[in-house]
Amino acid sequence: MSRFLTPPARSIDPRGQRFGAGVSAVLLVLAFALGAPLLAVLVGLNLLVAAAFGTRLFLPGRPWRAIRSALRLGPAEPEHEYPPRFAQALGGTFIALGAVAFAAGVPLAGWLLVGAVAGLQTVLAATGFCLGCRLYFVRWLVPSVFAAIFRRNDKLTGLSIRGPLPRANG
Repeated sequence: MSRFLTPPARSIDPRGQRFGAGVSAVLLVLAFALGAPLLAVLVGLNLLVAAAFGTRLFLPGRPWRAIRSALRLGPAEPEHEYPPRFAQALGGTFIALGAVAFAAGVPLAGWLLVGAVAGLQTVLAATGFCLGCRLYFVRWLVPSVFAAIFRRNDKLTGLSIRGPLPRANG
């Protein structure tokens, strides 16, 4: 059933993700400056929608095509869409937790969570480094390491370690 909900991955222009991260960071800072947690929650909701259904639904990144055409920028090395979608899911989750904090009457915790997302999106926009994208690859590394430690076959990555399984004494 999930294949009907999640479209196939596509290759994307990473500059569009950087541009969108910059726009959403500005929106999150603006939300803080105006004391408008609803604006931050809307940005978080869009992050979750884009994570679930594809980066083409990330509204802050939508103007990039027009900007790229207007500036007559050449093509960039495309990247796979899944790492940015994973990063968007993390950012949307942090902002959702911030929304819970706002609703619970703990605005400081809410703004700290929103600020963490704004900070990481600022880093992405300024440098191209995406912590959430890096964490996407850790998600594949950890099961392999776990399988190696416990000498089991990891069906997720296909890692197979030969030798007998350790037996518990007792």
